[in-house]
Amino acid sequence: MTITDVAKAAGVSRQTVSNALNSPEVVREETLKHVLEVIERLGYRANQAARQMRTGRSRLIAIGIEPDGDGISGSWADRFLHSLSETAAQEGYRILLYTAADDDSEIATYEDLLGAYKPDAFVLTATHHDDLRASWLLERGLPFVAFGRPWSDLPDARHPWVDVDGAAGTEAATRHLLAAGHRRIGFIGWPPGSGVGDDRREGWARALSRQDLSGLQRAVEDGIAAGESAALDLLAADPGVTALVCASDSLALGALQAREPGRPVAVIGFDDTPAARAVGLTSVHQPLGEAAAACVDLLARALESPDAGPPSAHVLLAPTLTIRQSA
Repeated sequence: MTITDVAKAAGVSRQTVSNALNSPEVVREETLKHVLEVIERLGYRANQAARQMRTGRSRLIAIGIEPDGDGISGSWADRFLHSLSETAAQEGYRILLYTAADDDSEIATYEDLLGAYKPDAFVLTATHHDDLRASWLLERGLPFVAFGRPWSDLPDARHPWVDVDGAAGTEAATRHLLAAGHRRIGFIGWPPGSGVGDDRREGWARALSRQDLSGLQRAVEDGIAAGESAALDLLAADPGVTALVCASDSLALGALQAREPGRPVAVIGFDDTPAARAVGLTSVHQPLGEAAAACVDLLARALESPDAGPPSAHVLLAPTLTIRQSA
């Protein structure tokens, strides 16, 4: 099946079919609808290699796969990738996956991918302070969007980004506990300096301060064992604590294990992972499908109008609290 076969079946020129596939805005609406119906009926699939030669575009969007970790907190990345793949496919793009250990190795991977596959754009995840990846892409004028805020450059970011408001999520979690009558609410998070972790800690502290309250906190690396150890330490330091807000579901699952018989302690996690659903853990839910769609939209706008320069738009999405038995 070739583009000429489609043109013959549709009763139009080969150029009209080509325009319908590559520049639909120049085709009359009735003609476009007719050609697309014929394409669907015949099952025609464009030759991507030939299209790349004509347009200079690969229709590939590259994104790195994050380390698996304990398989719990990292599950958000699987859901985001799934949504990103679906949304990108609707726009005619495919996702190109790669792995990298740090900024330097990821930049080296960019160079390899650009030489071998020529992706049209990149999606950055796990953004952090002084992110070398964003600087490298900006200097070369390569289209990209970050899923995560450019923490060192706020509020003057020079590239598009999409993120979930972590502070709003932990603030909602803390307000829920306050409404239930808790007044001694602790926080278990990550060491200072993590943009995401600091943001989630801020929401907890903000909710307490508005009630003229304060609480103990512990900072540990992510993981169930670390969460259990931190919870045991915090509960021993303040026997009056009746609730814990955690920066991840992994930490929250550890906190659940630290609870003693006869001392009920409410626990709330973050990410609403399948593990949280399985054990009845109340958790902050991130709108990952909406985030993925926003990333693709920003990239599509940049790729469709390259002469306009990189868009500086940003999208900050609100999470929701999924209430279960733990709080």
